[in-house]
Amino acid sequence: MSDPPWRRPPRAYTPGVPAWGATREQTREEFAAVPMESVCPEWAWGGADGSGVRVCVVDSGVEGGHPMVGAVDLAVTAVPDEDGGVDMVPCEATDRAGHGTACAGVIRSVAPGVSVSSAQVLTDGKTGSGPALIAGLSWAVEQDFDVINLSLATTRPALTARLHELVDRAYFRRCALVVSAHNRPVPSYPWSFSSVISVASHDEDDPMTYYYNPAPPVEFHARGVRVPVAWPGGGTIRSTGNSFAAPHIAGLCALILGKHPWLTPFQLKTVLFLCAGNTAGRLGGAHDETR
Repeated sequence: MSDPPWRRPPRAYTPGVPAWGATREQTREEFAAVPMESVCPEWAWGGADGSGVRVCVVDSGVEGGHPMVGAVDLAVTAVPDEDGGVDMVPCEATDRAGHGTACAGVIRSVAPGVSVSSAQVLTDGKTGSGPALIAGLSWAVEQDFDVINLSLATTRPALTARLHELVDRAYFRRCALVVSAHNRPVPSYPWSFSSVISVASHDEDDPMTYYYNPAPPVEFHARGVRVPVAWPGGGTIRSTGNSFAAPHIAGLCALILGKHPWLTPFQLKTVLFLCAGNTAGRLGGAHDETR
């Protein structure tokens, strides 16, 4: 049996048609499609727990074994090399600051069945270099994770070209890259790029409630105010920030992809849009808070 379409490499050249084109036989291949009126929270993630979905948290690290996090399947850290670059090397599942553990705990609370991995890029626990961010995100994309949570942003314009290339690569490799907006109203990246799923906060308490934002560049609002989050040492704290809104959406993406693995990032965004609290039930689907 051949691989399903979403697992095949892109078709750059087919004899008889221009580059990236397809023959009439190829365009007739059937693919999964669902009527818009059928897309609702129950259809999207009802009964799902994220099993079979691989999520990577690119952050300060993740504390493996934390009661709110559980096992960490892969853990790497950014290490400067002799040539002035950065390598991602295997490490223990630890967290230098708590930020990544907090994000991983939120993801696990929404999608308890996911596989969680960690790419540690914040070199002193709170800040990190541009090369470390690029190396960690590049590693996560090349590992073909289904979802990458990036609750980080940079204000350095010099990094935009490389980041733009990376997030586009993730998009075309069918990796859902969920990125938090900056907590301050300053130009920052990569959350403001259109190929990512960008998230900011709302102040409601329900972790499953999120909203579509019709005024871009932020696309969705999720819980991000006084969120109970995991903290190193097995504890919990309450914290506020867009950093903690993004993993709520990352967890939802994992639930959806666990039920519908054929969804591309484009289709996944559409499902999120149709199931948002301010659109579901208004576009033909019935809003149901089923988890």
